[in-house]
Amino acid sequence: MAGIVEDQAALAAAAADLAPDPARRLDAMFRLGAGIFSILLLLIAWELFARSGKVTPFMLPRFSVVLEYIYNDAIGGDLWINLALTMYRALTGFVIAAVGGIALGAAMSRSKLVHWFFDPIISVGFPMPKIAFLPIIILWLGFYDISKISIVVFDAIFPVVTATLAGIAAVEKELLWSARNMGANERQIMWQIVLPAALPQILTGLQVALPISLIVAIIAEMVMGGYGLGGAMMGASRFANSPGVFAGIVEIAVVGYVLIKAMALARRRLLVWHQETAERD
Repeated sequence: MAGIVEDQAALAAAAADLAPDPARRLDAMFRLGAGIFSILLLLIAWELFARSGKVTPFMLPRFSVVLEYIYNDAIGGDLWINLALTMYRALTGFVIAAVGGIALGAAMSRSKLVHWFFDPIISVGFPMPKIAFLPIIILWLGFYDISKISIVVFDAIFPVVTATLAGIAAVEKELLWSARNMGANERQIMWQIVLPAALPQILTGLQVALPISLIVAIIAEMVMGGYGLGGAMMGASRFANSPGVFAGIVEIAVVGYVLIKAMALARRRLLVWHQETAERD
């Protein structure tokens, strides 16, 4: 009986150690409230300034008018069609860039020949604005979804490759030596040691690539036209529809915010075992 009580006391102590610190939870709630307050303050300032008469409704429509425009688009179904197409292009390109970037980064880290061939391309291509290749992609692939997805992949793959390379290079050599001494082959080392150890850096690259994917998809829609959030904004601009243009800005801001928060949540779930998650909780 005494042993059971001791075990329960030990479990309770361990649970207390794992429980989030109330001070940290309060700090997180305060930061969340401060963020919401700042956004609300900005929107109120927008509404008041637009009503002040210092600008015309064409230059800056009231935020309430923009919300009404978004509501009507949602009721009519146009918002959901444009949102679905933009998300399809951005996320499809992101997934392809993520898989291809991680595979290429891993191959470069394991093969000197692959590294020798791709390293100059990555070094030259990473800092340059890849959106400049959009006219070439249009010439080659036309104005279809494949061209929009291709430019997203081309732009988003670079941060994933560089993050994968940096993460794998930072893996402790002692882990690799120990695994080899225990009889692990190269495939087992890559999947069970190298990639999990490099996962924080890889996820950082993915967090950079995700908003890039959304940005490039919207720019491609603006240039090529058609349906999508970017295309809808350009259509509204051509017809001098100021609420439509500002509605597009609000919609893109909300979508970007949701994607970033979703990626941050996925990072916390995937790195629940990692030190950075333990320090935040």
